[in-house]
Amino acid sequence: MLRFHFTSEDLTRVTVATEPHALWEIAASLHRLQTREGRWAYAPWFRTARDSLRLAGLERTVKTFLLPLFPRASYFPDFLTPPEGTQGLEAGLEAVMATPCERVAREVDALNRTVGAPAWTRRLTESDLREQLVGALRAYHRAAIAPHEECIQERLHAERVRHAHTLFQAGTEGLLAGLGPTIHWRPPVLEIDPYPDHRDVHLDGQGLLLIPSHFCWQAPIALADPGLPSVLLYPLHHLPTTTPRADSPPLNVLLGPTRAAILRASATGSTTTEAARRAGVTPTTASHHTAVLRDSGLITSHRHANTVLHTLTPLGAALLRTGPGDR
Repeated sequence: MLRFHFTSEDLTRVTVATEPHALWEIAASLHRLQTREGRWAYAPWFRTARDSLRLAGLERTVKTFLLPLFPRASYFPDFLTPPEGTQGLEAGLEAVMATPCERVAREVDALNRTVGAPAWTRRLTESDLREQLVGALRAYHRAAIAPHEECIQERLHAERVRHAHTLFQAGTEGLLAGLGPTIHWRPPVLEIDPYPDHRDVHLDGQGLLLIPSHFCWQAPIALADPGLPSVLLYPLHHLPTTTPRADSPPLNVLLGPTRAAILRASATGSTTTEAARRAGVTPTTASHHTAVLRDSGLITSHRHANTVLHTLTPLGAALLRTGPGDR
């Protein structure tokens, strides 16, 4: 079990990453390649990632160079997921290159003690091998993650909208209580159970950065070094993948007054009840229209407990920018 101990000051310093953390997504996606757990949630990605890696000539690099550094185990080096990753891939890779050699040596030694590591990993203190690592991470991201960035951004946008709703209605403690089934808010402690080891982290006023992750599956992940800023990577809620219907209604039908109103309501995120109020219809009628919009690829719907939250897809956002109903 992992436990974060909050003070009242920590509750005012809980933040949520506003962009995907490129290196955490690399780490979590490499974990997905090492297990069949959750395959249904990543079906489109699995269908393309392996082909993309093969076409890019990266299969051996992933197997012999990246997977040993990112084992799906209780530990992998913290320097591989620096906080600068929230600023984009290149910022994160620059931070990996700039990591002090002493820290790299310490964390590689911990990897070897914990799960075992090839002998070459000890040379990551050398700049030339670290440059090769950065190049491999960049190439992997380009082949396996970049083609899916629009989907990842869409899901993270929905998560941010969900958090905004929760903050307005229940404050920071409500946000902490709704992060997922393995994360439990028992004031003043945030518990993650199960977790690979038993650890207590006292935040002592520094706060906590929450990083929602597309590729993280079921089990949240925290940095191992208690001396680093506290971070919690946690999985987004997944729904079974469905294939868009070929007989989706034409666009002009979607621009009718009721559906246009519901589409506009989804721009800032809305529940079915809120969308119904905005369109002046009953929740049952609104539910029918959200299904049509969803089947047409204009909104996504995510269930959280007894509430369904509707948000725009990139196509839906483009329609609102250009459609006659938004002029």
